[in-house]
Amino acid sequence: MKHGLLKMALGLALTLAVGLAPAAAQDGGDTKKGAKEKAVSAAPQCPMSDEPANLAISVATDEGPVFFCCKGCISEYQEDPKKYAAKVAAQRKALASRDRVQVTCPVSRETVDQAVFVESNGQQVYFCCKDCVGKYQRNPDKYRSALANSYTYQTKCPVMDEEIDPKVLTTTAGGQNIYFCCKGCDKKFVKNPSKYAPHLVTQGYSLTPADMKPAKKVDKTHEGHDHDHDHGH
Repeated sequence: MKHGLLKMALGLALTLAVGLAPAAAQDGGDTKKGAKEKAVSAAPQCPMSDEPANLAISVATDEGPVFFCCKGCISEYQEDPKKYAAKVAAQRKALASRDRVQVTCPVSRETVDQAVFVESNGQQVYFCCKDCVGKYQRNPDKYRSALANSYTYQTKCPVMDEEIDPKVLTTTAGGQNIYFCCKGCDKKFVKNPSKYAPHLVTQGYSLTPADMKPAKKVDKTHEGHDHDHDHGH
C-alpha cells in the first residue's frame, strides 16, 4: 500500500512539474508530449524497484547520496551495493541536470555560510567559516566524500517558492531537513505542513504526515565549534 501511494505521489509531482513549464514550451500537442516525456525520462529512478525515487529517502555513500522509492529498499541495497552500481550511475545521470544547493560544510558538516567559499575544479565550494577553507585547501581529497553528500535538490522554499537559505531549515521527525527562504516561512510550514507539502512533491520530496512533524529539540548547550578536530570527524 505504501509503495503504491508513494508511486502515485511522485507521479503527481512529475505531472505538476510539466504543468508548470513555460507557456512557450506547451504550444502544440507534439511539443507538450515531448516535454512530458523528457520530464519522465529525466526522473531519477530507485535502483531497487525502477520506480521514481523519493529524494527525501537516501543513504550517503563515498560518491554521494543514493535515493530510493521507500525506506524498505535501503537495507536491501546496503547488502550488496555493487550489484546496483549501473542503476545508481543512471540515477546520478538523471540528477545531473537538476539544480542543487550546497547546504553543509565538507569539513565540519555544519550549515554553510554562503559568504565563505572558494573556487575548486570549476565550482564554488562553500564552508561554515574561514578556518575550514584552509583545511579543505590543504587536502581536498580528504573531504571529497563529505562534499559529494553536502547538497540538497530542494532548491525552492515550499512556502514562498523562493530560493532557499541553507541557514533556515526545519529538521522533521523523519530526519529530513526542509529548507526555506526566510525565518517566517519555517514557522508557517511547521504550523500547517500539509498545506505546503505539494510544493515539496514537485521537487521530488514526498513526506508522510508523521515525517513532517518537527523533530524533538536536542539540548546543545555544551556543544562547541572545535576546528582542531574537524568538528568531531
